Amino acid sequence: MTDTVSATTELDAMSITDILAALPHRYPMLMIDRIVDIKGDDSAVGIKNVTFNEPIFQGHFPNNPIFPGVLILEGMAQTAGAIVIKYDASGDSKSIVMLLGIDSARFRKPAGPGDTIEYHISKLHRRRTVGRYRAEAKVDGVVIAEAELTAMIVEATE
Repeated sequence: MTDTVSATTELDAMSITDILAALPHRYPMLMIDRIVDIKGDDSAVGIKNVTFNEPIFQGHFPNNPIFPGVLILEGMAQTAGAIVIKYDASGDSKSIVMLLGIDSARFRKPAGPGDTIEYHISKLHRRRTVGRYRAEAKVDGVVIAEAELTAMIVEATE
């Protein structure tokens, strides 16, 4: 049997420790648990395991818990931001990614406790510090949300 992945293709991943080092977000606003299939700043898949004990479900909605669409968008943006920071990493300065815009956002199906959301991110274009990414959120291979995100890298103020 031959390996379907070329020897020249390098797939990378980020653990929660790597994500915490790349992003300023912390609980309860960190919307990704892991990032897999990273290909530079071109594409990646962020993973979010939705659990019932998340504080958002106390009010959204107590008898019908639905993971908010705005937090799905935030997970998309955090995935894109983390791979950009990892790709651009230098030992001298600390950068963060600021969301500039969300276009063509569509919500197809809800996600809730027990779901694993996959944030599929792919770069549309990037010029210096500004990039545009296409994002799809999927649960069990079904697209539940999609958007185009624009963001800019800025130096963090300590």
